[in-house]
Amino acid sequence: MTNITSTAFENKWRFLDHSTLGPAFNALQSFAYDDTLCTAVGQMETAPTLRSWVHHDTVVLGTQDSRLPHIQNGLHYLEQQGYKVIVRNSGGLAVVLDEGVLNLSLIMKEDKKISIDAGYDLMFELIKDVFSPYHKPIEAYEIVGSYCPGSYDLSIDGKKFAGISQRRIRGGVSVQIYLCITGSGSKRAEMIREFYSHAVQGSKTKFEYPRIQPETMASLSELLDTPLTISEVMMKTLQTMQHNGAELLMTSLTAEEISLYEQNVIRVTERNNRCLPQE
Repeated sequence: MTNITSTAFENKWRFLDHSTLGPAFNALQSFAYDDTLCTAVGQMETAPTLRSWVHHDTVVLGTQDSRLPHIQNGLHYLEQQGYKVIVRNSGGLAVVLDEGVLNLSLIMKEDKKISIDAGYDLMFELIKDVFSPYHKPIEAYEIVGSYCPGSYDLSIDGKKFAGISQRRIRGGVSVQIYLCITGSGSKRAEMIREFYSHAVQGSKTKFEYPRIQPETMASLSELLDTPLTISEVMMKTLQTMQHNGAELLMTSLTAEEISLYEQNVIRVTERNNRCLPQE
């Protein structure tokens, strides 16, 4: 294993595992959890936190996606494919979450002296370290033709398997990544391409939505030619953090955090309902 150069992991970390909660676990709850933990870390002097999460058959839209000219047609298409749809409370565009996609959040106290890129780099270095035994170089640059493209798209041989986002709120920062572990990356991309086709229908849009080329995306199982599992990757992640100095404590929310979480669920749900067009 290579060592992560940052000293960020050389202390105590909480670990909240939400990767096995099943289909009833709504993605809006995840955004409420991360906002709660940002507040806890930023204002309550709670230890930095790793949170893992998996959601079943969900498409998470960006705010801009929700304003597409024929969004109702796009939503109907996704629902016909059996997917729930929510609008995230942070930046970015549409992504697919299902049982083959592992999401990780690194939640830390915000340091104004540390650049936003430093948060992205920390997650990038962690993922490179986790998968270093496979000897396949992982790169970070925008993969044109992928969904939710950005400068911290993670790829192997030019095919994207992950995207990193970041949310800073109430003194905390949450660096989030979705990792396509199993399944077909190109099939996920094909569905999002069809969503845009239904939601745009050739009309003029207020932003440059991605022109998706499904062949630009793949899962790690496909790219590494190895049958991976969510639990296996989760274990590798924990071991990597420990190797780099983290003392991991598996915990649940405190009573104060539960109260804050319940408020955040209401807030993100109300925002989601405002963003999604009603029938």
